[in-house]
Amino acid sequence: MTTGILAIIIFAAIVVQVTIIMLISLYRRRKQFRAGASALSGMQPSASPDVPATAEANAWKGFRQFVVQRRKLEDAQGSICSFYLAPADGKPLPPFKPGQFLTFKLDIEAPAPQAGKSVIRCYSLSDSPDPNHYRVSIKRVPAPADRPELPAGVSSNYFHDRVTEGTHLQVRAPSGHFHLIQESTLPVVLIGGGIGITPMLSILNTLLQTGSQREIWLFYGIRNGSEQIMREQLLSLAEKHRHFHLHCCYSNPTANDVEGIDFQHRGRVDIPLLRATLPLTRHQFYICGPKSMMESLVPGLEAWGVQSSDIYYESFGPATLIRHDKPETDNPEVADNNITVTFSKSGKQIPWDWNSGSLLEFAETQGIDVDSGCRAGSCGGCQTAIESGEVEYNQQADADVQPGHCLLCITRPKNNLTLAA
Repeated sequence: MTTGILAIIIFAAIVVQVTIIMLISLYRRRKQFRAGASALSGMQPSASPDVPATAEANAWKGFRQFVVQRRKLEDAQGSICSFYLAPADGKPLPPFKPGQFLTFKLDIEAPAPQAGKSVIRCYSLSDSPDPNHYRVSIKRVPAPADRPELPAGVSSNYFHDRVTEGTHLQVRAPSGHFHLIQESTLPVVLIGGGIGITPMLSILNTLLQTGSQREIWLFYGIRNGSEQIMREQLLSLAEKHRHFHLHCCYSNPTANDVEGIDFQHRGRVDIPLLRATLPLTRHQFYICGPKSMMESLVPGLEAWGVQSSDIYYESFGPATLIRHDKPETDNPEVADNNITVTFSKSGKQIPWDWNSGSLLEFAETQGIDVDSGCRAGSCGGCQTAIESGEVEYNQQADADVQPGHCLLCITRPKNNLTLAA
């Protein structure tokens, strides 16, 4: 046997030995992997005690019975009353996101044209989350001063005149897309006009009670001191927390209102005031008030250079104020604005008007009677069957929507549409 042949035999033996070792190693690893996978497949998932349940997971479906524990007048003229609500079953309440609201089904007859139906209304939560009770603060709505023949607010007057300690109320779980972004660390600017202060109180109390060190600026716009809610509490909080800055703005102060003591600014909350008061840094803005306030402040903030993603706002209702821009689309029906909306029960076929913010607003302008409540996609009162066509949502719905139905208050047509209304 030559030296060359012997070298080949030795090399081949080494290759075979290395291959056998690699195959044995691979076999062992596959066996270990299969054993681990088998063990994992036999394990049952367990809840981690370190992960708190979300408010949505604990929220109840439909309406739940609550009892009014107490009521308290909150302003000098007695037009705003807080109601403390406890669950009738005594079970702990789920938390909510500060800024959200409750939906009530009131056992009073709705006025025409919806006579004979329960009244559905939404009111913002006005305090931080508590496992034992919720609080709403409701302003009595009188007939308009210039139109005394018009009816006063049905639900607000019912609360003020008929709801007492011990009254039972039907309430849906807290909901709403307007709420504090709690994971952020940005300074917070809260702007409340009139009774729009209520969700700001919820946000403010939550931030202070949880020990947040975010700078907080509250701009509260009202006519004068007689309308100011929880005056002493707000002053006490401002004195106690150096990072909370209270700015009350009176548009029409009385002779008894002292500037610098009762209020800090004469006039309305506007962009010049914000620019003159706030430090030059990035803030998150939360705004709630009359539609006129939103129409002034929201575009004004954007023109100032505030990012749209840092502006959160809601108008009274609480009906979310949505920027109604005509969507860009390749659909010729939409591009030419030739969409037709048919209301089958009313027997009307009407060209869609893109100036209408929602199908609910569109129906109302056409004199079509549609049930409604929150006007923000939460109560489900305007849920309507779609007989043909499609809709698009302006925002996510909080209410459960049945298949083949839509919420008129937060939808617009995508194409020719027929509704059972």
